[in-house]
Amino acid sequence: MAANAGYPAVDRLGFESGQVVQEFGWGDDVDQDLREAIEDLTDNELADEDYDDVTDGAIVWWREDDGDLVDMLVDVQGVLEGGAAIWVFSPKPGREGHVDHNDIQEAATTSGMHAMSTFPIAEDWSATKLATRGRGR
Repeated sequence: MAANAGYPAVDRLGFESGQVVQEFGWGDDVDQDLREAIEDLTDNELADEDYDDVTDGAIVWWREDDGDLVDMLVDVQGVLEGGAAIWVFSPKPGREGHVDHNDIQEAATTSGMHAMSTFPIAEDWSATKLATRGRGR
């Protein structure tokens, strides 16, 4: 597959060659081609949830019935290099498992982060960028 073929929005994730990106919430419903586009962009396979070193970013596949997003975000923050973004991939409106943007925003705020932007990333998935709140800025 050509780099980012069919997934031009993957460039908006901000990942770069050589970075390690950890993936959380993988399931049979994830967009495999999107995963491969991210791997092509970083020249690395996505690290799974058991990866035990710091990472340059994270993607979280999240669906309505996946549990407590706050708990997941707190866990994910523990493995990130300072300032690295977390991307929450959730089903688009009208798709099974859709998560309302306000729910993602509330979970981000509760976990000490804030939602920065949301855009369509794949046919069935939206991407929401979360970042840590700056202190004293």
